Amino acid sequence: MTPASDPPEEPALVIDDDAGEAAPAPAPRDEAIVPGAGPAPAAAAPRKRPRPGERRVQILETLATMLQEPGAERITTAALAAKLDVSEAALYRHFASKAQMFEGLIEFIEQSVFNLVAQIALRETSPAVQVRQVMTVLLQFGEKNPGMTRVMVGDALVFENERLVVRMNQFFERIESQLRQSLRAVAEAAGSPTPTVDASAQASALTSFAVGRLQRFARSGFRKSPTEHLDVALRLFA
Repeated sequence: MTPASDPPEEPALVIDDDAGEAAPAPAPRDEAIVPGAGPAPAAAAPRKRPRPGERRVQILETLATMLQEPGAERITTAALAAKLDVSEAALYRHFASKAQMFEGLIEFIEQSVFNLVAQIALRETSPAVQVRQVMTVLLQFGEKNPGMTRVMVGDALVFENERLVVRMNQFFERIESQLRQSLRAVAEAAGSPTPTVDASAQASALTSFAVGRLQRFARSGFRKSPTEHLDVALRLFA
């Protein structure tokens, strides 16, 4: 594959530290006037109640953060509510189920990665460069969002609804399809008599490689970088 220009910058999920419920404003009361005393200290301002939609984002951000912690493959709604300092009922005002919370994380993964893939397809005319950059942004996304990586490889979905696993599998099928399209053009340019077969085999191998790198990252406690020696590794598929 030919050297690639820098891929578009992939987003990381930003965590908002203010995840608590708004405290009620203190009731006004008469202050005693003490001769010679200074002014009474002002009461602490109450925390602002999140705007519509903010609480939903906070729930997803907190869930993603908890998934980065050791042994966090299974997270209960009770633990999530405690982390946010809200009741479980408050969670269900924003999500019908825990599966729906995970679907929110998967939507973030899909939108983030495929927006970048679309940018690559528009910006890069070389199919070989497209392949290289798609692999790079996929693995960099996982590296910058460790909790999401546990969702991507299915570790966080083992005890959840089966439809979540199916949806994540479809995500990688879309990645493989995108790679196959570019690799077919590479094979045709190289004069291959079977460009479709070649592209299918290479796309399958590259997708399996990416999943393996993400699995190693998650199961090493996020110590083994998925982008480690990536340039060298990708040359093996050239």
